[in-house]
Amino acid sequence: MRSIIQNLEESKIREVANSSMGLPDVLAFWFGESDEVTPDFIRQAAIESLNKGETFYSHNLGLPELRTAIADLMTEKHGPSMGAPVIEFSRIAVTSGGVSALMVAVQALVNAGDEVVAVTPVWPNLTAQAQIMGAELQTVALQVKNGVWSLDLDLLLNRITSKTRLLIVNAPNNPTGWTLSRAEQALILAHCRKTGTWILADEVYENLYYEVTQNNCAPSFLDLACDQDKLIVVHSFSKSYLMTGWRLGWMVIPSCLNSAMGKLIEFNTSCASVFTQRAGIAAIQGRESVTPQVVQHLQQCRDVLVSALQTLPGVEVALPKGGMYAFFQLDGYTDSLDLAKRLVKEAGLGLAPGCAFAPEADGWLRWCFASKDLARLEQGVARLKRWIEKNPHPTATAHAPKDKPDESLQLGLF
Repeated sequence: MRSIIQNLEESKIREVANSSMGLPDVLAFWFGESDEVTPDFIRQAAIESLNKGETFYSHNLGLPELRTAIADLMTEKHGPSMGAPVIEFSRIAVTSGGVSALMVAVQALVNAGDEVVAVTPVWPNLTAQAQIMGAELQTVALQVKNGVWSLDLDLLLNRITSKTRLLIVNAPNNPTGWTLSRAEQALILAHCRKTGTWILADEVYENLYYEVTQNNCAPSFLDLACDQDKLIVVHSFSKSYLMTGWRLGWMVIPSCLNSAMGKLIEFNTSCASVFTQRAGIAAIQGRESVTPQVVQHLQQCRDVLVSALQTLPGVEVALPKGGMYAFFQLDGYTDSLDLAKRLVKEAGLGLAPGCAFAPEADGWLRWCFASKDLARLEQGVARLKRWIEKNPHPTATAHAPKDKPDESLQLGLF
């Protein structure tokens, strides 16, 4: 086995989740998904497809009907109304989930030894994928003050040089909720044009954005870019359409990559399943009955959870602008993995440790607030409050001893 693969870190989120096996009454908020079922009309579209016998391969890049629907959707959000060109059908590649889209993009662009820059903290797949390809990974850490995470733009631009093959950026960000402004995107895009650097923008949370905007979503590089730009933007049906388990995503790519992406998808997954793509078409067609309600409910969940956390002693947290996570720090605790495991065992509360997302996020915890029941969030806060009362924050900041890794853990990054 390649040493790079052997040395990949296993998911610390999964490690915490596995530590709860056999424990009764654990409130789990560690994974990044809603507990709401996919809307019925989307499920019915898949059922109808199966009943028609659509169990065969599709085009590598996806059904023409789905690619057209995605191109129209992306043009509606990021095309002429935002000052950008129409997004053509040829720029859409459908994939078996956003994860697959990100991996295929990195495979297309990165050679072993290439320099890749990533903005962190970030969902660990984004940095692991570059490492799998043998890239020389450099990171630029977001800065935090009073729970609010922000980018030192000058630091990032100075880090990106003509030697930088690829910039990876996720905004709205998992786990911090940080989001790039359009002005920042414009400066990054202009700089990368000069250096010849590709941008891989993970924008799967673009609709889960709580600020008022012209196109009801977070700022996107697509609002500024043209077909010739070295830009790949990744999206997914998972978050905005409550379709995490369906494994359906897409990329917006320069048209010159159309053939290459088709080949890479063939060698990875061949194609997304047809019945899943039919569900995707239905989701886009019926998006006004799904996405606005999802966003409205998530904003309510965010406000309830963060307001409650802010009342607890020693908690540092701020309202995230986007995403579906509250990212917070508990005063005096610097080992987030140990803390997350303790909270599972001692409070019945399942959260993701910040160290899963970057070393600079150790000491922080991620709480996914995508819960259909607000009372469940309130119950979780009550458990945390009781635990804090029983465990006054330590005066020393030394790390507690780490548990021995469970050799049975599966590689899985969430």
